[in-house]
Amino acid sequence: MDIKMDLISEDKINSMSSMEKLRFVLDGVKSGNIVVLEGGLTSEEQMKLIELTMTEVNEDFPGIEMSGYPSKKSFLNIRRQARLTVIGPAKTMRTIKKERDLISAVISAI
Repeated sequence: MDIKMDLISEDKINSMSSMEKLRFVLDGVKSGNIVVLEGGLTSEEQMKLIELTMTEVNEDFPGIEMSGYPSKKSFLNIRRQARLTVIGPAKTMRTIKKERDLISAVISAI
């Protein structure tokens, strides 16, 4: 079985509304793809994606695995958005190590 990875530019993500982003990501992951977002999702979007995913979990779709690099701290030390977010089907992707500038994941074909 092949594993498909979608690398999505920050420009494409920024041209979408928040709900369009979430639907785009979830549809990609539900079809078995690993989705990598340049620029990532805000923490609010990440929470909403998890909520949306929970409503769609079933025998065929066990959920998502998500990991990302946090943004650099901005004015007043507020973190706004991840620099990069990697999202994949929970049955295919497993994050094994996450550091400030490194994400290691195991991607397995079923």
